[in-house]
Amino acid sequence: MKRKGRTYTISAVATHCDIHPQTLRLYEREGLLKPSRSEGNTRLYTDADLERLEVILSLTRDLGVNLAGVEIILNMREKMDVMQREFERFFAYLQAHAEEFANFTDATRPEEGALVPITRAAALRRRGASS
Repeated sequence: MKRKGRTYTISAVATHCDIHPQTLRLYEREGLLKPSRSEGNTRLYTDADLERLEVILSLTRDLGVNLAGVEIILNMREKMDVMQREFERFFAYLQAHAEEFANFTDATRPEEGALVPITRAAALRRRGASS
């Protein structure tokens, strides 16, 4: 049933997941799912919607989490995903500038335990102040 770029109707999703279409409508009313709509206002579920629905069903069926708890868990997952992407960007930045940071710290030789500025502007100000 899953193919990239495909959309599925509410009846197809309900049948595939063995749930009533009203359950999907409830999840939408509660803000847990946000299917797109066709020009005729038919709900269209994407693969991403199906993945999210699998998480919802796992939480409710397997773990007994109520819908308020599901909402909290999904919101926390989204925030964690954002934080993970920010961390990865920061780590990539550090990797890309590792040599520059190493050269900077070798050149400045701070006193034991002193904080070292990591921007070029701060380094230039520091060098200017010591001249």
